[in-house]
Amino acid sequence: MSVDNLKAALPDYAKDTKLNLGSVTTTSSLTDQQLWGAALACAMATRSPRVIAEIADEAAGNLSDEALKAAKAAASIMAMNNVYYRATHLIGDEQYSTMPARLRMTVIGNPGVDKVDFELWCLAVSAVNGCGRCLESHEQVLRGAGMPREQIQEALRIAAVINATAATLEAEAALVTV
Repeated sequence: MSVDNLKAALPDYAKDTKLNLGSVTTTSSLTDQQLWGAALACAMATRSPRVIAEIADEAAGNLSDEALKAAKAAASIMAMNNVYYRATHLIGDEQYSTMPARLRMTVIGNPGVDKVDFELWCLAVSAVNGCGRCLESHEQVLRGAGMPREQIQEALRIAAVINATAATLEAEAALVTV
């Protein structure tokens, strides 16, 4: 199992990350599609080849082809949107938020999977990428659709743990080459 490969690769000092990785992937209240779509989208957001490969392998056994494509689309569109909306927010001039983005993002309106699932994946990727404006926007959509805060928190936990796994493994790989 691919999550097991990641857990086995984590060093002893990252015991908490290892335990959390097992926990978020086995005890989640999310559906399998929500869980593995979030995990894959977040893995892609980390840019860690190893984490992407391992999570993608496991996600493929838990997601339809459409859901795999949509999870990848969530990572891709949020890579763009998180940069744009975080930047317009950080500039501090509210006029930027009133200007049309003029960026194509039709996949958000027609992701090929349940809109709530796609929004959840976008929220999780926004957590990895650190975009407060996108986090607020996707959280509002999810809450408006009736998703409980506890399930939104699950996606944030997945994002945090996948990110920590990638950061640890990439740092360890860099230390080996030093």
